[in-house]
Amino acid sequence: MRAFEQLKTLLLIKPGSLGDIVHALPCAAALKTHLPEARLLWLVDERWKAVLTDNPAIDGTIVFPRQRFAGLAGFFRAIPWALGLKSLQPDIALDLQGLLRSALMARLSRARRIVGLSDAREGATWFYQDTAEVRNSEHAVLRYLRALEVLGVPRVTKPVFPLPAGVPPDTSLRSDKFILLHPFARGEGKSLSQAQVTQFCRAVQPAPVVLAGFGEMQTETPGNTTDLPNQTNIRQMIWLVRAAACVVSVDSGPMHIAAAANPRILSIHTWSDPRLVGPFNEQAWIWQGGEIRRQDLQASSIRPARSPESADVLNMAEFAVQIAENRAAML
Repeated sequence: MRAFEQLKTLLLIKPGSLGDIVHALPCAAALKTHLPEARLLWLVDERWKAVLTDNPAIDGTIVFPRQRFAGLAGFFRAIPWALGLKSLQPDIALDLQGLLRSALMARLSRARRIVGLSDAREGATWFYQDTAEVRNSEHAVLRYLRALEVLGVPRVTKPVFPLPAGVPPDTSLRSDKFILLHPFARGEGKSLSQAQVTQFCRAVQPAPVVLAGFGEMQTETPGNTTDLPNQTNIRQMIWLVRAAACVVSVDSGPMHIAAAANPRILSIHTWSDPRLVGPFNEQAWIWQGGEIRRQDLQASSIRPARSPESADVLNMAEFAVQIAENRAAML
């Protein structure tokens, strides 16, 4: 491998998901800190490009229009896009996705060296010239940062998450002391039910609630609630996260944005392991298995998994109010 200081162009391959993009931000920040003159490009799914726009750590993005490449017709549309990667020719391609598809992208970019993680799947490691040994017991943020050690970057002890400021949603909020509730997740068994959402909003009254995210709400919410489901883009969600007095979210991409931008967060976990994919913020609070506790990135075990129906939202609502009023730290 060329000496670290001589690297001129780096390609970071991490198309998604949204949470994974947030987890990889410290890698980009560390690379820019230690190689300020190098050009850092990020290959990203077009759905998440807004997270990287106007990012001081990123010099440019390569947009991967994954949804346009679905089906047989999409396969043929993907061919010219893939061949276009050949013009990149970076010194290093850093594959943090760890799949056959991302490894092929690295190879097609004509990178001089391809670096990946030891837990890559689908035979991706066959394409790597250098492999970073990762620990499955570590949070995703720490696993990704281990890849930088192969490049000679000093160990990162305080990960930095560069995020845009965001923009306010196209609506007037009733208060600047609102609780942001994000109850929707793509993963099965993670989302709150509509009844639980309504129960939470009613329980925190008179505190105002902003309900946001992508999901269906067919029941009417209480009068203290500003309903924004399916009405905010990523930039607007980032703004809401930053402005909220407290964020209550299920395990999802917006939860990871909140962990990076607002320590006043209560993250709801049913079956997912908060050690590995929870908020990377030791000031954050975790609900799991009927208990609310501080996030512990060094914990060796997790609480028993529960279904979303078991989530005691009344307890969560009471605690969210305490966080919003800066009283949770005294518990």
